[in-house]
Amino acid sequence: MEFSEHIKTANVEDVVLQQPLHPPSKGTLCITSHHLLFSDREERSGRQVLLLLRNIDAVEKSSVENLVNYFGLFPNAGRSDRATESSGTLVIKCKDLRVLQLEIPGMEQCLNIAQSIETLSCLDCVAEMYPFFYRPSNASLRDQWGLSTPERHYTEMEALHGRWRLSTVNQDYSVCPSYPPAVIVPKAIGDDALKKAAKFRQGGRFPVLCYYHRKNGTVILRSSQPLAGANRKRCIQDELLLQAAIEGSDKGYIIDTRSAQQAQQARMMGGGFESKSCYSGWKRLHRHMERGKTLQESLIKLVEACGDKSPNMDRWLSKLENSKWLSHVQTALSTAGLLAECVERDGRSVLVHGSEGTGSTLLISTLAQLIMDPSCRTLEGFLTLLEREFVQAGHPFQQRCSHSAFSHARLQQECPVFLLLLDCVWQLWYQFPLALGFSEALLLRLATEAYSSDYGTFLCNSDMERCALQVKGKTHCLFRVLLKPREREQYTNPLYEPNELAIWPSVHPQSLQLWRGFFLRWTQQTHHLELVQEDIRNMVIEWGKLALS
Repeated sequence: MEFSEHIKTANVEDVVLQQPLHPPSKGTLCITSHHLLFSDREERSGRQVLLLLRNIDAVEKSSVENLVNYFGLFPNAGRSDRATESSGTLVIKCKDLRVLQLEIPGMEQCLNIAQSIETLSCLDCVAEMYPFFYRPSNASLRDQWGLSTPERHYTEMEALHGRWRLSTVNQDYSVCPSYPPAVIVPKAIGDDALKKAAKFRQGGRFPVLCYYHRKNGTVILRSSQPLAGANRKRCIQDELLLQAAIEGSDKGYIIDTRSAQQAQQARMMGGGFESKSCYSGWKRLHRHMERGKTLQESLIKLVEACGDKSPNMDRWLSKLENSKWLSHVQTALSTAGLLAECVERDGRSVLVHGSEGTGSTLLISTLAQLIMDPSCRTLEGFLTLLEREFVQAGHPFQQRCSHSAFSHARLQQECPVFLLLLDCVWQLWYQFPLALGFSEALLLRLATEAYSSDYGTFLCNSDMERCALQVKGKTHCLFRVLLKPREREQYTNPLYEPNELAIWPSVHPQSLQLWRGFFLRWTQQTHHLELVQEDIRNMVIEWGKLALS
């Protein structure tokens, strides 16, 4: 079906737009295959709003008479003089938490626009999404896609080459659909053994190396849960793989991101955990982390709290606490801190997994590397880390980021794990303002791009799907764009001072803050704060230039 078939009304005149941080304006509204475009008809303002339809999470329809100052976001609404009973209003709620209000003359036109937006914003076919059509003038599809590969990552870690090797056992994605074609595994374990170990792990995600600690030679591995089941099945190849990972060490740790009770329940469902008798060289630690529906509902409650315009502070604090979002931030940072302590302070190798190994597992492995490794704290290092630990490692962005906090359609697969990661990174940035080489603006950009983007970086659920759809040949890479000179200047932290030491975050409740830059980014107070921060940033940059001259 052609995009045009979904567009019943392409243009509407005399539409009144109300949006955060701007006065109401009247102009022309246009709907295209992938965008909503509003043009202010007053020449002196020349304001345009270009909104990617994929960014729209929900559309609410109402007659003008039934809608008064929606949630208090639009005081002094400035109704159109032509507003009549046949006029309609659309409240558009975006995945980046913006709320726009459109007053459209004529209910029929209003309903047509709403239907077009609802259809075009929820297209399931990845090949029809905007990144496949976006062609910026300063980039070519022949440009290198991505920042690194497993092969390059292995080559750069020469100290690994004695005991570890690069395996292409998954080159056709038949062993594990969510792994990249090449993975790093113990040299003592052959590919046939890896195939058998993969059958013993959920989704084929057998233990692979994701981090080598240069200071003491320990490693972090990640996988999914073993399929021991109620009969306590064993897999000798899996046991040998993990034993080979800690050869010469006293013991390794297994951090299971489920509670002991959840792990036991998983055994009844065919999953399970590593038994002490079969994995004698490993000590298991359970750290319960919420996931899935629980985490999604927490985000919804937090966004509802942030939209509450009541001046009652006790009510606001109660809603914030009831959302439990900061508790999830605390748990994630605490678990990542535990992982980093095992490696950095205890000198022990660690295997991390939960059930599937594509959510909380990647979250804490990423945070732990950011805590320990100074090379991950530069702008390029951080983006490479995200590419390796989330994009290449098989985080299902298409499923997890299908909707944000406003959608009325609740899908079982939705879960804001990547947003939780960015919030945790912001907490590190807030506690250690000199230790990270990137700015808050980068985290905000990434939070938006994960849910709707011009680029192909966050499309699909795995490297296998991206390969099948030729994403790397038909779309542009966000991470490479962010490293271009103009973008790099915007997303670099001018206060950055390289620090070779680990940065240990405080997880006390009083140390954790609401990420106002994201959750309250469309309020006047946060906007003023952003302007002040930008002024300070410019001054620091100018001082730096003067110091060098």
